[in-house]
Parts: sequence; structure tokens; C-alpha cells
Amino acid sequence: MKVAVFSAKSYDRQFLDAANAAQGHPHRLTYYDVLLAPKTAALVEGHSAICAFVNDDLGAQTLERLAELGVRLVTLRCTGFNNVDLATAARLGITVTRVSVYSPYSVAEHTVGLMLMLNRKLHRAYNRVRDDNFSLEGLMGFDLHGCTVGIIGTGKIGRVVAQILHGFGCDLYGYDPYPSEAFREIGTYTTLETLLAASDIITLHCPLLPENEHLINATTIAQMKRGVMLINTSRGKLVDTKAVIEGIKSGQIGYLGIDVYEEEDSLFFQDLSDTIIQDDTFQLLQSFPNVVITAHQAFFTRNALTDIARTTIENLTCFEQGLPLANEVKQPSP
Repeated sequence: MKVAVFSAKSYDRQFLDAANAAQGHPHRLTYYDVLLAPKTAALVEGHSAICAFVNDDLGAQTLERLAELGVRLVTLRCTGFNNVDLATAARLGITVTRVSVYSPYSVAEHTVGLMLMLNRKLHRAYNRVRDDNFSLEGLMGFDLHGCTVGIIGTGKIGRVVAQILHGFGCDLYGYDPYPSEAFREIGTYTTLETLLAASDIITLHCPLLPENEHLINATTIAQMKRGVMLINTSRGKLVDTKAVIEGIKSGQIGYLGIDVYEEEDSLFFQDLSDTIIQDDTFQLLQSFPNVVITAHQAFFTRNALTDIARTTIENLTCFEQGLPLANEVKQPSP
């Protein structure tokens, strides 16, 4: 198949080309570093499939244009699919696939890394030592051992986070509409309200759905333990950023670590160091000393990229050959 790959960085080319070569070069990949959107959709002319990433726009207008240009398959090189209008895709006869599984250790380990950095203030300590400032004032942390950690979403990534933190000696609470027996072996399921009130650290590992957008909001923040550490390496729109800022200013939130941001599509995956960021909310968030932000890099390991590329090429091949699509995403039944 001839495939247009959007939001393509050098590492996407490296791993997709390697996966395509490993399977005998069955597909012709054309790389574009721009985001897919209605105004860039014309680039797909002559391609029967597109490969997209988390911040590409696959809303109704884009999909209509893709269908006009003969696109039959949208394959996502990511797990989340909240950026796809599945109802419109189904109406237009466009098949949607994703990478349903890749190394869960990548995101889980990054999540725990954010916890350690915030707790032991490693980002501040690093900068101090580089300035020959060896004072320890203001750098005191706490033992993770014995802390209560609330894990919202106990799928593959959430369970690996739980396993790591269990090794630290943390007490684990979980909240998930679909409980896991593996999590029950090391943690306790409880209500969201109890988890929020009891946890010293809260970490999000759930998909973004219409019913949980802004799951973390002014109301749920008020239910949390004062000085809580909040971590989000899942989806930006799970968190109401303005409510979190108010929580930080009041001291209700003592630490914030995020790898995702609800308006990240105009910021992340590009070098804006020579520009003036126009997002005042993001700029305010960056100004707090108890906030650590990474730019959607939690997935970014060799292992995960290898998994993602291999599955993406397999999705393309299965579609082209009319084989069952194990990773197809369909609109939920009413």
C-alpha cells in the first residue's frame, strides 16, 4: 500500500522503515512532518492509507476530505483514539486501526521517574549543582515507602506502575470500572472518592472518554488530601488545567508531574525555543517550582517504538490482504 505518514519525526522514519524492511518492504511510506488537519489533507492524494499520531486531527472535516481522496484506512501509531471521529469514519467506510499494545514499561517507568523527581526535587538539585550551589535548603523529600498511592486505571500500564510501587513498599489503591485480578494481588480497589481522599500520590492511567473528560476538576481536587502529588502520563484532557493551577496556588496540590497537556497539539513534538509561547495557561504552569512537565515522551523508548512500528506495519498488511484486523477500532454500539 501507499501510505502517507503524518507528524513524522526522524525516529518515526527510522523505526517504521526498519519494520517495513523486516516484513519485506510491502508498503511505500511517504513521510510528512506536518500535523494532519483539513488544510493538510490534500497531501494524501495518491495514497490509499494514512498513518497518524496522537495530535493529528481526524475529525469529521478531515475524514470527509480523506474519503474524497480515496483513503480507505487510517492506522494510528498510538494507543489512544480520542482524536478520531469514529462515527464519521464508519459512515464513510474508512477503517481505523491502532497500536493496542506496546511496552507498558516505557510509560510506567517514566511515571515513577516523575514521582521521584518531584519528591526529591532532582530538577532543582541538578540546576543548583551546575551553578556550584551545594545547599540542601528547600530540597527535602519524603520516603515513598509507606505512602498511599491511588492508581486511576489499572490496565497494562497502571498495573506495571503498581508493581514498581509495590516494590517501593507503597500501599496501593485502585479505581477502574474493569477490575484486574493481577492488581488485586498487590492493591485494593475502592471508590474514586475514597481513593482521592486517602492517597498521598494520585496517578492517572485511563483512556480519554467523553464521560471522564476533566476527571480531575475543582470538585475532585477538593476531595484530595492536602498537599497531594498528582501525576498524569495518560491523556491531557483528563485534567482541567485551570482547576489544577488553582489547586497548586492554594496548596491543595503540593506536586504536579505531567507528560501530557490538554492543549498540547500546538506545542509538543516541535522546537519552539526561539518563539514566544502564546498559551498563557501553559506558561503559568511552567512557572511553579513544584511542577515538572515533560513533552509527551513517556512512551519514548527503543522497546516501545519497535513495538509500535511493527504493529503499524502489520495493521497495514492485514488490511491490504483482507486478513482479520486484531487492532481495529470501531464505534461503540449504542
